[in-house]
Amino acid sequence: MQIKLAETAGFCFGVDRAVNLVYDLISKGEKVCTLGPIIHNQQLVDDLKHRGVKTIESPFECESDFKIVVRTHGVEKSVIEDIESRNIPYVNATCPFVRKIHKIVSEQESGTVTLIAGDEKHPEVMGIRSFCKGESFVFKNENELEFILNSGKIHSDNRIICVSQTTFSLEEWKKCKKNLKKVYTKCEIFDTICSATSDRQQEAYELSKQCDAMIVIGGRHSSNTCKLRDVCSENTPTFLIETASELSGIDFSTYKVVGVTAGASTPSVIIKEVLKTMSEEIKEKEVEAAETVAETAEIADNAEKAAVDPSADGETTFAEMLEESFSDDDTSKVVKGIVVNITPTEVFVDVPGRKQTGVIAAEDLSAEPFDKCEDVVAIGDELDLIIMKTDDQDGVLKLSKKLTDAFKGWDEIVAAKEADEILEGPVTAIIRGGVLVTVKGTRVFVPASLTGVPRNQELDVLKDATVRFKIIDINNARRRAVGSIKVVVLEEKKAAEEAAWAKLEEGMVITGTVKSLTSYGAFVDIGGVDGMIHISELSWTRIKHPSEVVKVGDQVEVTVKALDDENKKISLGFKKIEDNPWEILKRDYPVGTDVEATVVGLAAFGAFANVIPGIDGLIHISQISWERIKTPADALKVGDVVNARITEIDFDKKRVSLSMKDLLEKPEEKIEALSDDADEE
Repeated sequence: MQIKLAETAGFCFGVDRAVNLVYDLISKGEKVCTLGPIIHNQQLVDDLKHRGVKTIESPFECESDFKIVVRTHGVEKSVIEDIESRNIPYVNATCPFVRKIHKIVSEQESGTVTLIAGDEKHPEVMGIRSFCKGESFVFKNENELEFILNSGKIHSDNRIICVSQTTFSLEEWKKCKKNLKKVYTKCEIFDTICSATSDRQQEAYELSKQCDAMIVIGGRHSSNTCKLRDVCSENTPTFLIETASELSGIDFSTYKVVGVTAGASTPSVIIKEVLKTMSEEIKEKEVEAAETVAETAEIADNAEKAAVDPSADGETTFAEMLEESFSDDDTSKVVKGIVVNITPTEVFVDVPGRKQTGVIAAEDLSAEPFDKCEDVVAIGDELDLIIMKTDDQDGVLKLSKKLTDAFKGWDEIVAAKEADEILEGPVTAIIRGGVLVTVKGTRVFVPASLTGVPRNQELDVLKDATVRFKIIDINNARRRAVGSIKVVVLEEKKAAEEAAWAKLEEGMVITGTVKSLTSYGAFVDIGGVDGMIHISELSWTRIKHPSEVVKVGDQVEVTVKALDDENKKISLGFKKIEDNPWEILKRDYPVGTDVEATVVGLAAFGAFANVIPGIDGLIHISQISWERIKTPADALKVGDVVNARITEIDFDKKRVSLSMKDLLEKPEEKIEALSDDADEE
């Protein structure tokens, strides 16, 4: 049976944040109670209970020395007010996406009617309704929405908005929006389904079409988990389970391909337990390193064999030593030694029960980089060491601390994989097919394809760099581990994007960095996500390419114009209102102002002249001269700079009228002036 695991199964950003918050408080020794289950997963709630965390239903149940943690779904506004009025210390772990909905509905005018897509009895929806200033109605599908719209409860003159529960069905939401737009064309609709929810539903739907059956892991009271079950059920038989123990009731004999996904509140340890139960051979999808593991094992084996030869007095090899337990037995090949002297190249130790002098060469001291031996050990330290060679003739016992570190650290490496933990360590070698990272005394192989380094770039850029990675494959028999830097980068990038989306609002002014330019606009990094400034938004004047205004690396202040949560697109504005040529004209060039204008075009009825950058005015043929001319070309040509007066401005139609004639003497005035001069003579 082939098993396919969905990429986005498990904790979403909001749940991960809340759970980590509770565990952090526990680790600091604080007494914690959660206002309702922190998430809809009974196994995790039970674990917290075992650690002393209490679940309460009301702030009044909170004991005096406890701190309240508000659950991810949020609570009603009055509950927060109760907590604050009683001065109870609390931490608000409400998902940022839910808090964003609270903000949207609370900022509406008092007469606004709010339509909410979701489960009326779900704590998230109850919390959202409490923040509404006007009437609110809840619907869970297209039929219920239609009933509300036809009930006559909503007056046509009411302002109407619509939001959704973060875990609402994506397909149902699309149908509801379509109907709503037909009835209330002015209804403002906010797409508030969490991106993690929509991604999971879409991925689960596509995965279920490729499988003979689907397993959905999560709490039966979890809204997003139930939605995943419903989505998958459209295409294939689907089983919702909470733990691996429930797999025994499912007959997999008729299924060749089984897909596995999990709700946003399902801990990774439960997912891994299910996968392990289904098949001992399950591999993580990202182990494209499988082809290189054998090569790496061979390289590492050769290196160890070269460094650890059988001892002259019959000492066992390193591979055999690893099977032994640490002890003080004189016949053991793992011994204890006390540091008695340190030199730049060696560390001398006293080994109880041995006549020889114990020596640890600098290269056998630690797998991790260091400048001097004193950075690793100090005189008086007691160390667990492996005997590499006994030289009775010279009276020297050659020892290795590096190998015992690797042996001790292996269990931690295995545990890190089980816990899906992020590890950190330096890249200590560039080898064929990838790099070696040292952590907890163990070398972990990271294939080139999982380093995150582009194919056309050398892996040398990682040498000596400290990297963050996860263990994705382990060979316990050979004590080999394969890691991925790329998976951590992608997870952190996704978390940063989700966090950034949770904070973004239309109209927000934010500073970003220009990442790239195209012929149609500029892409700007605004803190974890990219938005686009369309070329028309870069300048009030017409430009041919964005590079005329900005360049890659520029720090720019932009305005969030529109958020498309469904397609993950952000439209940004860059033009400042104070730079609008028409605002400048209004402020500095009122009607009657005399200007120098440059002729930019000629027509049969007049000439167009540039008044200020971005604004051209029309000099009608009748306003060019007091003398009668047949065409503007008789008096003007493109490029001429002329004196003109602004005679009219129509800001609505964006039109400016100019007159050259107003600045010229009338012919009769000129004749009178000449006549006066003649009389004086």
